[in-house]
Amino acid sequence: MASGLSAARAVAAPVQPNIVYILADDLGYGDLHCYNPASKAPTPHLDRFASQGVRFTDAHSPSSVCTPTRYGILTGRYCWRSRLKKGVLDGYSPALIERNRLTVPALLKQHGYATAGVGKWHLGLGSEDKTDYSKPLRPGPLDYGFDSYFGIPASLDMPPYLWLENDRAAAQPTGHIDRIRRDRGIFWREGAIAPGFKHEDVLPALTKRACDTIRAAERPFFLYLPLSSPHTPWLPGPAFQHNSAAGPYGDFVTQTDDAIGQVLRTIDERNLSRDTLVIVASDNGAHWLPEEIERWGHRANDGLRGQKADAWEGGHRIPFLARWPGKIHPGTMVDETICLTDLMATVADLLHVPLPADAGEDSFSILPLLLGLDVGNPIREATVHHSKDGLFAIRQAAWKLVDGRGSGGFSEPAFYQPKAGEPEGELYHVLADPAEKNNLFLQRPEIARQLKALLEKYKADGRSRPL
Repeated sequence: MASGLSAARAVAAPVQPNIVYILADDLGYGDLHCYNPASKAPTPHLDRFASQGVRFTDAHSPSSVCTPTRYGILTGRYCWRSRLKKGVLDGYSPALIERNRLTVPALLKQHGYATAGVGKWHLGLGSEDKTDYSKPLRPGPLDYGFDSYFGIPASLDMPPYLWLENDRAAAQPTGHIDRIRRDRGIFWREGAIAPGFKHEDVLPALTKRACDTIRAAERPFFLYLPLSSPHTPWLPGPAFQHNSAAGPYGDFVTQTDDAIGQVLRTIDERNLSRDTLVIVASDNGAHWLPEEIERWGHRANDGLRGQKADAWEGGHRIPFLARWPGKIHPGTMVDETICLTDLMATVADLLHVPLPADAGEDSFSILPLLLGLDVGNPIREATVHHSKDGLFAIRQAAWKLVDGRGSGGFSEPAFYQPKAGEPEGELYHVLADPAEKNNLFLQRPEIARQLKALLEKYKADGRSRPL
């Protein structure tokens, strides 16, 4: 098998493009028209972006919830290998990323990049069990390779509600806000809030800061932009209300699309397009309930089974788009399986530098796929999926094993105990059955055993990327 590194080296000298990595929060595979023509949420900017570059149809987040995915993106390592075995952090959790662990921004910084982060952090701050926001927030983004960071500590429905500026709170959370739930999507938990902080201001403020960062950036630069939307609370601005046929959620998807469009326009206006690799993805599937499908006729996760937090495809199959004019052929589509942990190895491939043995343990370079190169074999041997409640699944080629029963997330009780005679796991041929309707666990036990053995090997080895 030719490695991505060798394939890329065969055609190009080392390059240092600007890299903009935009991560939507809870954006579903079926929300974008370029994936689901029946989507009821207009996404004109992302649809045009897809036509300008490459669209991946079998991309996955390493987890079906947000914190573990962010850990995987920045470290190239499955988060279940860390101290966070399952679930998510909250706004007061200590820093999750290990202090000595190489991250994507740290690697880029070593090679002359200016590195900035704007958006939802959600990887913990400080070293105490309950973060004290009156103190410097170290370790934090500045300790993991970012020159600057502006954003919010965790999800927009989690306190404390405040702005994070580099290693401190821009203003202390001296106020208190009550819990609110208006319908399902307009929700946040009660807790501390900084003076003047308004939930509805967050997405516009992040968008403006991202655009300002691009305008001021020295080249080469890396911008990590984890948006706060369309995660709850669904608070579309006045200009976007009733723009979709999928209620407030669909309107918020459209506003998210517009925010990404503003960032793309800023890149174009600075004449940086040909020198900039832009990636747009989501951290997991949409949290979109069956009753909402029934009410609105919108399938945020297309026809996939399950939703955010699940081990089924709806939990972790995501939109993934990339553009790099002159390098990525416009209007192309790739159906090979990739994972968001692959950013680390892809960046190393771009820089033509080897990864240390203790970095990017679950990261594979997708640079050949971006450039349209044929390396003859799949980039990844297999991909591990992980649910909110710690349920494992593993995908290899056409086959996917869910190691147990139940979604491990929101759709059904986790770790369902099978009755006598029922299979102890789930096995699907996901190419023929992407909706995971036909469990072949009992019919193909040899494949189930092989996948189970590979999963256990990855756990025992501490890595899936070969040394």
